[in-house]
This record gives sequence, C-alpha cells and structure tokens, in this order.
Amino acid sequence: MGTAAMIFGSKYNYSKSEQKRLREVSDRLCREYSLSVIENPKKAPARPLYLDEKSGKPTRYNVYREDLREAINGSRDLQHMMKYLTDKGYEIDFSGSHWKMKLPQYRHFTRLDTLDERLTPDFIRSCLGGASRYGNYKARISYSPHMPEQYKNAWKPHQKTTGILALYYHWCYQLGIFPKGTDYKPASPLMKEELRKLDEITAQVRYMSKHNISTLSDLHADREKNQTEMNKLIDYRQHLRNKVRRATPAEKETLRAEKQGVTEQITELRKRLKYADGIEKRSAHIDNCLDQIHDTIENQRLNQQKQPVKTDRRREESLR
Repeated sequence: MGTAAMIFGSKYNYSKSEQKRLREVSDRLCREYSLSVIENPKKAPARPLYLDEKSGKPTRYNVYREDLREAINGSRDLQHMMKYLTDKGYEIDFSGSHWKMKLPQYRHFTRLDTLDERLTPDFIRSCLGGASRYGNYKARISYSPHMPEQYKNAWKPHQKTTGILALYYHWCYQLGIFPKGTDYKPASPLMKEELRKLDEITAQVRYMSKHNISTLSDLHADREKNQTEMNKLIDYRQHLRNKVRRATPAEKETLRAEKQGVTEQITELRKRLKYADGIEKRSAHIDNCLDQIHDTIENQRLNQQKQPVKTDRRREESLR
C-alpha cells in the first residue's frame, strides 16, 4: 500500500463495496476448488462476551434465550407469549419478518434469530401451545425472601439513595449473593444478567466496608483525599527523578528504590480512585435497575387486579 501511494499519489480505500467484491471473488474461487464457503456470515461477538457465553455465565443473550424458552413453552398463543415477556420487563417488537426484544437498559433491540437461527416467526408459532395445553404460565418477579428488615427500607422507588453501602447490601440480597447456602435465584432478567458482575460487586462492597464508606458523601470525601495524596506523590516522584539525574552513582541506587516505593503508593491510590468511580456509577445503575423491577412488579399487580378470575374447565377436568 505504501508503494502504491508513492507511485499513484493516493492510498487504497478498503470500502464496504470493495470488501463485498473481494468476498465474492474469494467465494467463487473456493467453490471452483471444492473448498468450504460461509453462506450466511454473521458478525462475531466480542471476545469477553464469547468467553462468558461459552462458560455459561448469565450474559444478556443467555438470559434472553432462557426467558424466550419459558415464554414459548408456557403460552398457548402469541398474545400470551407477548404478555409473558412484557411482564418479565422486556420491550418487544413482533412486527415484520424479524421479531426483536430488549431489556430497557439497552438502546438497541436484539433479533430473535440472532439468538438462535431457528427462532423465526413461523417456527415460534408452530411451537406455541405444546407444553401449556390447559392454560398459560404467568411471569412472576419477586424479591429475595431472605433480606433482613434493616435492609428492606434501604431503597425507595424513584428516589436516589445516598446510603450506598446499604443499597449494595440490598442489591446483593436481591441477586442471591447474600445469604450463602440458600437456593434463591433472581427471577428478573435484569438481575440475572447482573450476576455476571458478581466479582466486581463483591470487591466494591469489601472496599466500602474496609474504608468505612456508607454514603455518597463518604465516597466523595474518600475520593478527594486519595486524589490530593496522589497528586502530592506524583509531584514528589518527579522531584526524585530530577534528583536522580544530578546524583552520584552511589546515590542513584537509593533514590531509585525510593522512587519505586512512591510509584507503588501511586498505583494503590489509582486503584482506590477507580473503585470510587465504579461504586458511584454502579450505585446509580442499581437505583435504575431497582426502579425498573419495581415498575414491572407494580404493572403485574395492577394487571392482576383488572383481570376477572376465570375458571378453566379443561384444567379442572384434567385434574379430576
């Protein structure tokens, strides 16, 4: 490319149309020599997502697949399937030839046939009613039954909390992280996906407990103190670098050892500042998630109050 630019005075432009043309040429040559061709190429997922998917962690796609399977198996018709997903907290778009769904925190919808190429509208319609012959399953989202009273009021709907340590404990109970040894698992797809960040959440809780951080004010004070200390150390390290340049060979060894110790202190303070930023962002994210879950539960409750109680005769006959 460099040589071509020197000769012709312009660089090679690898546009999408050029990429398509080269792919067509490559596919034609592969077919001529009986080599394999990728018929329907798809964009590869990001490597962290691929590794999490492979290890079975509750990524967004895994959670979508699980809830879709429940919705299809537990619904007699398309209307009930759509209601099941909306009761779970999803936004759905079942218009056109490619059906889509997403959780509220994401900007873009995910096509169902991206999750599994079999999930076309015709295939889904053909599967409905198989396992729910006598009725429909209802989507239910509930909070952890193991939460102590002191944390139940740590968060209020649509009101940003300042007690972030209590908020974190509240969230850990909702995720089933606390207490250990129970079989509780979160029912909300929003919470299920948060389990992917389990290590990060527990590390942040430990940091707040270790440094006596309970509120946002405590967090801001901790961050300001660490930032001031780090700025002083950075200036002092620069002072040591200047001294090293002018020092004798015997003094240089001592100064370099001292500079290394200062660098280690700066690295530790940078870690603390990173924790503080992460905790502040996550506390706002937790508030938002809990608001969404609360709204979903409230909508379920209101819908149940509006619906008259009906007795399914076929279900009664099957139970006799």
